Amino acid sequence: MASETLAVRGGKPVRSTPFPRRAPFGEREIELVTQAIRSQDLFCYSGTMCKELEKRFAGFYGASHAVASSSGTAAIHIAIGALNPDPGDEIITAPITDGGTVVPILYQGAIPVFAEVDSSYCMDPADVERKITSRTRAILVVHLFGNPCDMDAMTDIAKRHGVALIEDCSQAHCTSYRGKLLGQFGDIAAFSLQQSKHMTTGDGGMTITSRENLARRMMLFSDKGWARKPGWGARVYELLAPNYRMTELQGAVGLAQLDKVRAVVERRNELGSLLTRRIAGVKGIRPAPLTPGGKHSYWLYALGMESFDALEFAKALSAEGVPAGAGYIGDPIYLCLAPLMDRRTFGRSAWPLEGAGGHAPVEYRRGLCPRTEEALRRMVTLGIHEGYSEADVEDMAAAIAKVASGLAAPAK
Repeated sequence: MASETLAVRGGKPVRSTPFPRRAPFGEREIELVTQAIRSQDLFCYSGTMCKELEKRFAGFYGASHAVASSSGTAAIHIAIGALNPDPGDEIITAPITDGGTVVPILYQGAIPVFAEVDSSYCMDPADVERKITSRTRAILVVHLFGNPCDMDAMTDIAKRHGVALIEDCSQAHCTSYRGKLLGQFGDIAAFSLQQSKHMTTGDGGMTITSRENLARRMMLFSDKGWARKPGWGARVYELLAPNYRMTELQGAVGLAQLDKVRAVVERRNELGSLLTRRIAGVKGIRPAPLTPGGKHSYWLYALGMESFDALEFAKALSAEGVPAGAGYIGDPIYLCLAPLMDRRTFGRSAWPLEGAGGHAPVEYRRGLCPRTEEALRRMVTLGIHEGYSEADVEDMAAAIAKVASGLAAPAK
């Protein structure tokens, strides 16, 4: 392999044919969507699909209650709304995540506090504990890329400090930690059903809990706070809340997807584990990490660069026919969200970052989580999904080895 010229330098690429496009939908989705349309009722409260999806999703995760919603962001907002933080309360969360994890915190008047990541790319429990103050209302863990957080440590921290624990399982459907599914550890958990997720309705979300006091607020928060009680007559809205209702079309697709998700995740775990084995001896890179006790579901495969520039490696790997990206989100989320960096939230104000509940002004800047910033600078991400074959993964591994060898040698 060392003698091969890299494709980015004019050599022949490892792979010249595209990888298989993911095709998550099939005849069962078409059948159930057709049933929904023929019912002439696509409203979740009078239809049957969303109710059935909520019931079955809750059962799948061993929860007492589930509330379907319009997106993963909505699902997280419902979770935070159910906790009902006071303005200026703090919620500790991950610095490597989508904006959909952070925006709901701000909309509920709470302050996002970012904990460093450890070698797993997930939140470092030790830094989470360091960030807890008298104003901490919740810890919002993000199971990044399908790799579980250290939930033994997270549940212990939350319990000892008396704060709520929310799980963001958007990238970690049907993913286990020490024999239990993620989503079963916290007080409340949120899932995204966006197109790229292990199970998808195109867009959509789900929030689950087994705590009765949270379940009622979850339901109300997804539906404008509307208490739909028979015999009440005039409408009653019990709390301030948005409208995040799912439609019967999404519910129909979700029912078919729920039947597939276990097999989808098992296949991704097989393929991701195969790739890890194949590149374990490649010098200068670190295969995707796995949290001890966890089983990875590989929403993305994250390589760590030990000896190479991530952007250069990603470009060279892409030239070999294996699409790759550098840095995932580029910078930690606090540097990506203009409302945080520029303190530009509602109108001309910086609320809740300034003045909410008497909280001192909060600023987000480079250097806030230096380990995280370095981890992203050294990260290369690869797509992998259940439609890949073992041969596809072998090509990925061969290209990674070729690029590592070629970049380590002087250009000819």
